[in-house]
Amino acid sequence: LSNIYAAAGKWDDAAKVRKMIGDKGLKRQAGCSSIEVNNRVHGFVVGDDLHPQREEIYAELQRLCRLVEDAGYMPDT
Repeated sequence: LSNIYAAAGKWDDAAKVRKMIGDKGLKRQAGCSSIEVNNRVHGFVVGDDLHPQREEIYAELQRLCRLVEDAGYMPDT
């Protein structure tokens, strides 16, 4: 919710939500994603570097990022 407020430029509301989260002792859940390859699901969590194919995965992500940038994609962030 705080990120939605921040993206909309409502900085006071974003700060209130973040303060409320801190006051209640809550923590943000880490972002995660998954992909299925050859009928096997691979899960990834932000900051996790334990996947056995981590180096190959990040190399492929860099290659894909270069491809989309070369095609003209410009990220908003």
